[in-house]
Amino acid sequence: MGAVGSFLFFLLIILMGGGMGYVFRKEYIERKIAKARKLSAQIIEDARAEAEAEKKRIILEAKDALYQVRTEFETETKERRAELLKLENRINQKEENLDRKDSLLGKRELELNKALQELEENMQHIAQEKENLSTVIQQQQEILERISAMTAEEAKQTLFQQMEEEAKYEASKTIRRLYEEARQTADKKAKEIIMTSIQRCAADHIAETTVSVVDLPNDDMKGRIIGREGRNIRTFESVAGIDLIIDDTPGAVILSGFDPIKREVARISLERLIADGRIHPTRIEEIVGKVRDEMEDLIYEEGERATFDAGIHGLHPEAIKLLGRLKYRTSYTQNVLLHSKEVAYIAGIMAAELGGNIQIAKRAGLLHDIGKAVNHEVEGAHAMIGAELARKYNESKRVIHAIEAHHHDVEPTTLEAVIIAAADALSAARPGARREILESYVKRLEKLEEISNSFYGVETSYAIQAGREIRVIVNYEKISDDEAVVLASDIAKRIEKEVEYPGQIKVTVIRETRSFTYAR
Repeated sequence: MGAVGSFLFFLLIILMGGGMGYVFRKEYIERKIAKARKLSAQIIEDARAEAEAEKKRIILEAKDALYQVRTEFETETKERRAELLKLENRINQKEENLDRKDSLLGKRELELNKALQELEENMQHIAQEKENLSTVIQQQQEILERISAMTAEEAKQTLFQQMEEEAKYEASKTIRRLYEEARQTADKKAKEIIMTSIQRCAADHIAETTVSVVDLPNDDMKGRIIGREGRNIRTFESVAGIDLIIDDTPGAVILSGFDPIKREVARISLERLIADGRIHPTRIEEIVGKVRDEMEDLIYEEGERATFDAGIHGLHPEAIKLLGRLKYRTSYTQNVLLHSKEVAYIAGIMAAELGGNIQIAKRAGLLHDIGKAVNHEVEGAHAMIGAELARKYNESKRVIHAIEAHHHDVEPTTLEAVIIAAADALSAARPGARREILESYVKRLEKLEEISNSFYGVETSYAIQAGREIRVIVNYEKISDDEAVVLASDIAKRIEKEVEYPGQIKVTVIRETRSFTYAR
């Protein structure tokens, strides 16, 4: 009984525990279901709120898009209306212009018809007058033959003689006019082109400007310069771009080349190689390359020194470098950099005397030939090239004008431009500025005077400005003003045929009337 009672007791406990577990589980499930229902209701409510917000946003966006489309449509409509209005006004204006032109054409047609009618009447009148004139001329010819006792043929000869004299006079006047026109156009342009070509390119026949001499310590050095089978000299000429001439001249070799800067690089390089003693292709390439790099610095230093000597400041670095290159350029053997400095000095003095701007005159004088520093491949007159360079380097308009006008490529319009042209002529024309053999120089001057004195009516002549101008004094009783023009042309043609000279020679014929008496 005791075991059965225990079993029943445990069974009862189990049943009670199961019942309690069932009850608890049922409550838990019901609570979970209630919670799930509440959560689902919340989710549904949130979804409804979100849907409502999205609906409002979509409606607002649609309204904004509609407003934007409406605004664009209204703007486009206004623009098109404005364009149509302009087009309509233009069409109306054209119609008015056409009406006005039509009216003017009508008036013009009436005027032309009236003028044509008057012209026809005048032509008829002229024909009638011509017939009457022919009759009168025939009658006068008969009267003249009776009065003068000359035949018509004799009268023609006399008339022809008079007409020939008048024609000669008119021809001399015409020649004078044509000469003035030609002198201002073709002749001037041709001579300027020739002078520009000569100034910008050194000529081969002037040895001083195309060769440099390098002294040697001994004649054995010539063999080392040539090298085995000539490899050293070939390398040097190829790298330096200069011809190396080794002849029988004792203790010296000659460097020949058109480009003065290349020739200077070759001279310095060869002197360094001789001093170093190591002469072989690799060393030659090394020395020439190093000297070529140093040459740029030397050129810039020369340009700086020129600006300092002339008292000019604030030049562009590239302009300073071009000035330095002018040291290695010549014009008729005259060093262009020294010439530019001299022009700057003279221009400054002239500007001070004439009340011009001294700084502008000196600046333009120093830069006036800067166009000669650029490569020979650049085409055009050096004055115009120099003006473009000055404009590129932000020089003032007065400086640029003085540069471009110093050879009258354009007409000078400022005092400084006239000063630069005069200073350039003074520096280039003074005796000794441009070297040549004294004997040939004197002979050329004598020949110029001899040619001028050989013409009829010439009293005396003077070669001035180092032979760049010949002034001819004529007898005013033998040569008229018009004949003086012809005489100048004849002298110039004779000089061109018989005299060799650089540049151009100006022929000036002077005729003056002098009246004098004595007070007793």
